[in-house]
Amino acid sequence: MKVRPLSIEGAWEFTPQQFADTRGMFLEAFKADVLAETIGHRFDLAQTNMSVSSAGVIRGIHYADVPPGQAKYVWCPAGAVLDVIVDIRTGSPTFGQWDSVLLDDVDRRAVYISEGLGHAFCAIDDQSVVTYLCSTGYNPGAEHGINPMDPAIGIEWPTHDRDGAPLNYIVSGKDQEAPSLAQAREAGALPE
Repeated sequence: MKVRPLSIEGAWEFTPQQFADTRGMFLEAFKADVLAETIGHRFDLAQTNMSVSSAGVIRGIHYADVPPGQAKYVWCPAGAVLDVIVDIRTGSPTFGQWDSVLLDDVDRRAVYISEGLGHAFCAIDDQSVVTYLCSTGYNPGAEHGINPMDPAIGIEWPTHDRDGAPLNYIVSGKDQEAPSLAQAREAGALPE
């Protein structure tokens, strides 16, 4: 498995080796020892989530209170998404910056997102499946969001789907009504 650090400290891309033959394909999507060596500690799996999204769906920017926070190991076993990691940690040298990785059913990359980072994605294929291994379980009182269209963050969302058709964004009411990064910072709602 190849590991590449992203431009946001605490986020990495993992690219598995794929073994194909006449029967199909096999790969190791998650390796605890490789992840632990990369992040410097064991990843404790508390919950696995899965979402299925139509092309144009944007989910996020989501994050959890720290402590305990919620680290995630994310991949897309079917379809394709542009996965986005946003540094929302006040005091971080990359505060307000973002990085992205194409997660799809071709290269089968995954990303690891440390506690305290924001996470979002845009589906660029219908029926895109995203799987999340989470270090803590869902806690509605500790879950928060930042508006994914915040111009101060300036995420360059894809404008076309996998086949080249224009995307029409679909964003939940909750994510549309989420505060901007500046508003969340002013409210003291961001991790440090």
